[in-house]
Amino acid sequence: MATLEECEAALRRLGELLGGVDDDTKRRHVLDRSVACTVRDLGTTFRGELRDGALHDVRTGAEDGAQIRLKVGSDDLVAMIEGRLSFPVAWATGRLRIDASIGDMLKLRSLL
Repeated sequence: MATLEECEAALRRLGELLGGVDDDTKRRHVLDRSVACTVRDLGTTFRGELRDGALHDVRTGAEDGAQIRLKVGSDDLVAMIEGRLSFPVAWATGRLRIDASIGDMLKLRSLL
């Protein structure tokens, strides 16, 4: 099981990866949404804001009111960010749960 610090670092790395997406892709798929990621086995939720194609202000907090909600295990979160587990495979196998509108899911898929 990954630690709370490893999960927070992984989410910050996700913010960096999203920030590195080319400008054309960002313009076509930009999302300005609140995001919550619940790490199931740690019982912790991280919050952040998707703005300008990057994830900002990562912190712990409740998922209440988040427009995009993710639920994932700590090891799977770290594996996805490190590239050892793809987001589509994690989602298709139930290791990652995403609660978002269809449009937001399609845009997220394009960014990830």
